[in-house]
Amino acid sequence: MRYFIMEPLLPSAGFELQLDNLHFALLVLSTVFIAAAGYIINDYFDTQTDWINKPEKVVIGVAINRRVAMILHTVLNIIGVGIGIYLSIYIKLYSLSFIFLLTSGLLWFYSTNYKRQFLIGNLTVAFMTSLVPMVVILFELPLLNREYGAIMLQHNASFNYIFIWVTGFAVFAFITTLIREIIKDAEDFEGDRAYGMKTLPIKLGITATKIIISTLILVCVFMLLYILIKFIMFTAESTDYISLVYFVGLLVLPLFILATLVIMAAKKVDYHRASFLIKVIMLVGILYSLVVYFIIKIWL
Repeated sequence: MRYFIMEPLLPSAGFELQLDNLHFALLVLSTVFIAAAGYIINDYFDTQTDWINKPEKVVIGVAINRRVAMILHTVLNIIGVGIGIYLSIYIKLYSLSFIFLLTSGLLWFYSTNYKRQFLIGNLTVAFMTSLVPMVVILFELPLLNREYGAIMLQHNASFNYIFIWVTGFAVFAFITTLIREIIKDAEDFEGDRAYGMKTLPIKLGITATKIIISTLILVCVFMLLYILIKFIMFTAESTDYISLVYFVGLLVLPLFILATLVIMAAKKVDYHRASFLIKVIMLVGILYSLVVYFIIKIWL
């Protein structure tokens, strides 16, 4: 988001990103540490269900002692949140500290409670995933407005278009993560049901879950096509065929294949294939930022 979306979209007349590379690296490090702590605590509380759903991937209690895992979780959380608070103080936007405290708390409650509840856990993970690209803009945009706001006002302009671009990636991250989380619940149906969880497939059944996943996939497809036609293809001096091919061939078509896999899924391995495909689609969606960079810096 920072180097392939925000930086090339800045005006060329001497405008530059305000958060230096060192502090941006700390922002990335903070995000990674908090996410790692979340993975640890999730595995810590999921050990019993994981023995049923994926016994070959159980780590805590096998490769890592449970006490050591809890210590690692605590240390990583303290470092991650601490760095986040420092960065908020450094740029004098103290309210941004709340983001790091919020995500750390949500990851704890997700692992201990939310993921066992109907849809709450899925929405929580999707929200936190979408927050990752938004953090970049939340830390950079106020600094840009602080430095160049007066100049932008003189020209009746703003940095809102950068915010919209990053938000587009965040929305894509939200909906694809939500799809993946529900597919994972369908994949882990047996173990989750054995331990009394109330996930969407357990509460509504597999057929209803397939319908919901397919609907979310269609929503994602329509959103991609709308964004492509409305905001990307015809905004440059010439038609953007590069984005057209990328969206249709690498995002829309795989999403239809994903819907087919989900509808036809009958075994655990089928949902595992669908889960892998949605992860590939998520990665390809993120990598569209490279296409944006190429078009702005080289093609135009």
